[in-house]
Amino acid sequence: MRNKLQKVGLVGIGLVAGVLVSLNFSATAAKDAANALPIEELRSFADVYNAIKQGYVEPVEDKKLITHAISGMLSNLDPHSTYLDADAFKDLQVSTQGEFGGLGIEVGMEDGFVKVVSPIEDTPAYKAGLKPGDLIIKLDDTLVKGLTLNDAVKKMRGKPKTQIRLTIVRKGEPKPFEVAIIRDKIKVQSVKSKVLESGFGYLRITQFQEETAPDVVKHLEKLAKEKDGLKGLVLDLRNDPGGLLNGAIGVSAAFLPAKTLVTSTDGRTEDAKRRYTASPEDYLRGHKDDFMKNLPALAKTVPMVVLVNSGSASASEIVAGALQDHKRAVVLGTQTFGKGSVQTILPLSNNAAIKLTTARYYTPSGRSIQAKGITPDVIVEETPNGETRERLREADLERHLENDKDKAVEAKPVKNGKKKSDADEEAANAKPIEFASKNDYQLSQAMNLLKAWQIIKR
Repeated sequence: MRNKLQKVGLVGIGLVAGVLVSLNFSATAAKDAANALPIEELRSFADVYNAIKQGYVEPVEDKKLITHAISGMLSNLDPHSTYLDADAFKDLQVSTQGEFGGLGIEVGMEDGFVKVVSPIEDTPAYKAGLKPGDLIIKLDDTLVKGLTLNDAVKKMRGKPKTQIRLTIVRKGEPKPFEVAIIRDKIKVQSVKSKVLESGFGYLRITQFQEETAPDVVKHLEKLAKEKDGLKGLVLDLRNDPGGLLNGAIGVSAAFLPAKTLVTSTDGRTEDAKRRYTASPEDYLRGHKDDFMKNLPALAKTVPMVVLVNSGSASASEIVAGALQDHKRAVVLGTQTFGKGSVQTILPLSNNAAIKLTTARYYTPSGRSIQAKGITPDVIVEETPNGETRERLREADLERHLENDKDKAVEAKPVKNGKKKSDADEEAANAKPIEFASKNDYQLSQAMNLLKAWQIIKR
C-alpha cells in the first residue's frame, strides 16, 4: 500500500528528491540551553544499549548500534530526514555535480520491499523500463525482505558494466518477472533544449544541480540565436524531483526581474527564516562570475508555458510557483508532487552526515506547497482522453509534514467514470510518455496556447 512508504533512498545515489540548502553547513551544538537533556529517557536508552551488548544472541559492534540508533531517530521524523554514512554522503556530494555510478533509480521501502519512486531519465533503470510503483522483491538471488533500505541500496550499487537481476512485482502483471540491468557511471544532463517549430523553443530541466542555472542561460542563448528568434518558450519541469535550492533560484532569476522574491523559508531557527530573491547573492554558489550577464534580454519577456506533473517536486515546484505567482508564465499540466520542505546537510565528524528537515518553503504569495503541490493554471492530463498515470505524491508518504497553511485534504477523482481498479490497471500497463515527442499531448497543448498568444498579440 502506497501510504506505507517509509524512507526514500537513492541507488547510485544521484537524485536529490528535495531542496538542499547546503553541502557545507557546519553542525553546531544545541543553541538553546533551556532544552535540557531528557535524563530518564537517556537512561532507558543506555539500559537497552547495555542489554543488547550483554545478552543479544550474537556480538554487535558499538558502531553498528549507534549508527542504527541515529538512523532510527531521523527516519521516524519525516520521509526526508535521514542518516548518510560515509559512502552515501560522498555519493550525495557527487550527485549534485551531475555524475554518479549505479542504476539511476530513486527508491523507497514499503512493507519490507524496495519500491521504485522514480527512474531517472536516460539511465539504465529508465531504459530497462522500470516504472514508479514497481516493487523489487529480489536482488540477484537475495530476497529483499529482511534487508534495510541502505543494505538494499548497497547491493544495487556496483562497478560500471556489471549486471544485476531485479525481480519485480508490478500492478497489473499476473506474476513477478526479472529485469537484468547493466550498472553504469551515470552523468545526468540536467538541461536540454531544442526548437519545436520555427520561433518556438523547448527547454527541459531534469534535475537541479550546481551547473543547472548556468546551463539554462547557455541554452537560452542558443535558442535566441535561431533564425526566427524566440517567440514562445516551453519550460518542461515534468518528473523533475528537485535538487539544489540555489539552482531553482538561478533558473527563476533567468525569467524574472532582478531582486524579485522567488521563495521564502520558515523554520525554528533564525538561519531557517530566509527570503530568497533573483539576486546574485542567492543564486551564485561556487561561481566567481555572474553567468546572468550572458542572458539574452528576451528571456525576461518571451511568452512562456511551464509544464508540470505529479513528478515535479521541490525545487521544480519553487520555480513553477514563482513564475505562476508573478504571472510570468502559465503553468500547465497536473498537480505537482507537493514537497515543500527544506533539507539541510549537517556533516558529522566521522565523514558521515545527516540530512535534516529544517524549514518549510513558500511561494512569493505565501502559499505552502507541502503535501499539496502547485495547482496548474490549465489542467491538462497526459492523454487526450483524460488519463494520467497515477504516481506517488508527498501526501502518500508516511509521516509527511502537514501543510501549515491549508490542512484540507483533496479527494482524488476517478476519471471518465471508470472504476478505480480499471483506471489503475490501464495506467500500470500504459507505456511511459516520451517527453517532447509527437505523442506528448501536454506539450502539444502548451504549443497551442503559445500560438494563441501570438494571434492575440497581432
